[in-house]
Amino acid sequence: MVAKRGNRRAGLKFLKMEHLGARLKKIRFEKGISLEEVQKKTKIHLNILKAIEGDSLTNLSPVYLKGFLKIYCKFLGLDPKDYVADYKEPLQSQVANVILPKKSTALLKVATVRLVTLQAINKKVKRLFVFILIIIIISAVLFNLGKFISSKRRAGIPEGKPAKIQQSSQKVTKSTPVITPIKKETASGIRLGIRASENCWVSLKVDGRLVFQRVLEKGRFKSWQAKDRIELSLGNAGAIELEVNGQLFSNLGRRGQVRKNIVITKEGLDIGR
Repeated sequence: MVAKRGNRRAGLKFLKMEHLGARLKKIRFEKGISLEEVQKKTKIHLNILKAIEGDSLTNLSPVYLKGFLKIYCKFLGLDPKDYVADYKEPLQSQVANVILPKKSTALLKVATVRLVTLQAINKKVKRLFVFILIIIIISAVLFNLGKFISSKRRAGIPEGKPAKIQQSSQKVTKSTPVITPIKKETASGIRLGIRASENCWVSLKVDGRLVFQRVLEKGRFKSWQAKDRIELSLGNAGAIELEVNGQLFSNLGRRGQVRKNIVITKEGLDIGR
């Protein structure tokens, strides 16, 4: 007789739990709240919410289930005491705990906790991925910038103060510029051709007007025509060969040497001071 009364009470309590899930679901519908919104706000896994409302969550420890119900009731604006206070472990849950080994029950509890924290872990992984991607992009930009600066330096672009001008084949003093006579062409004035054996920065004025100021690439040849005067500056004098009115000039300086104020007139070639 006592056993029958105990089984009857357990059955009534289980039926009360079933009505509780249906009541919570009805209240959620009345408030116009979706199940996904409940999951987003309470951090309770969607499968657990569906099981609570469907009264099918019978293999979870009452301690965890009671906590989930309290959170759900507070989200719906309900007093948890009116819905959770008299709840005891259902009959089917008692049977499941008797059948399952202790080790399996512990694993089930751990799995339930992991379901709740899974979304938080996913957010952290996404943030870490974005951070690593930003570092890779910045590293690539800095690497390409370094290559660009290095290539400009190899091209012989002068930076800062130019090196002291020296003449390799003749002794030059600051007070005595070197003037090399050139062939005169009275009809056409001065005809200048520049050939580069390596990349070289060139600045050139024809009769006082700037006509060229950039890197002359290796193997390129450029020519200009002037009436009275040509002014020339080089960033890599050893890589340049001049052709003035058909006459060749190749010993303008050392490789990588900056040479400024080279003046070409009808009188001759002045390599400057």
